[in-house]
Amino acid sequence: MKCPGQDSRYWKPGAIFEARCPKCGSDIEFFKDDTTRLCRHCGHRLVNPEMDFGCASYCQYAEQCVGSLPPELLAQKENLLKDRVAIEMKRYLKQDFKRIGRATRMARYAEKIGKKEGGNLAVILTAAYLHDIGMKEKQVTQRGIGGSSRDAGEGSTAARQILVKLGAREDLIEEVCDIVAHHQRAEAGNSVNHRIVYDADMIVNLEERENSASKGSEGLAGEIETLLFTQTGKEVARALLLAGP
Repeated sequence: MKCPGQDSRYWKPGAIFEARCPKCGSDIEFFKDDTTRLCRHCGHRLVNPEMDFGCASYCQYAEQCVGSLPPELLAQKENLLKDRVAIEMKRYLKQDFKRIGRATRMARYAEKIGKKEGGNLAVILTAAYLHDIGMKEKQVTQRGIGGSSRDAGEGSTAARQILVKLGAREDLIEEVCDIVAHHQRAEAGNSVNHRIVYDADMIVNLEERENSASKGSEGLAGEIETLLFTQTGKEVARALLLAGP
């Protein structure tokens, strides 16, 4: 069965149109179901400016439906994926609003760090939302600063199930699941994505500890410098935890 939006029997006037090449200014003729077209004059490949990719931006069968997806759409697909992961995380945790809030804060910090450190935001935010997904509340609470989780494999398994369900790429699934399984242990040799997720998690840990029993700014400043890996992570932590009243 052909998608109605791509079936020419349902086309209306305007299904064939021209778009201007942004490189040389020449007109490029598009059919409604073209994903991209090459400019005959300069060779630039232009994504169809009138095409509503809709479900193609996240559907795992999109390439079979509309052909090979252009890089611009693949980036959009990953951006939409992280939003859908956030929804699945909330569904998984149900009424556990404390952990939902924690994951949301961690994702917010991870995004700030990732934008300045040059990480892959699709990987970083997906891992941040799913970092504690398979752990029991008691395990999360008892973990503490610099603690380790003996049940991190549960989180990795749950994360994989969610990402497979959403049709994520296999390489993204593998990297996210590896970060989820080891997000509490990071080394200088780890990927930038791993270090960013670790720093975001550490900031949340420090924030929760400081809110419950303040340790004092002097000692906290030293911990931020010692425990966090990225310069941006340290800047975010200082602004959040060391700022005056």
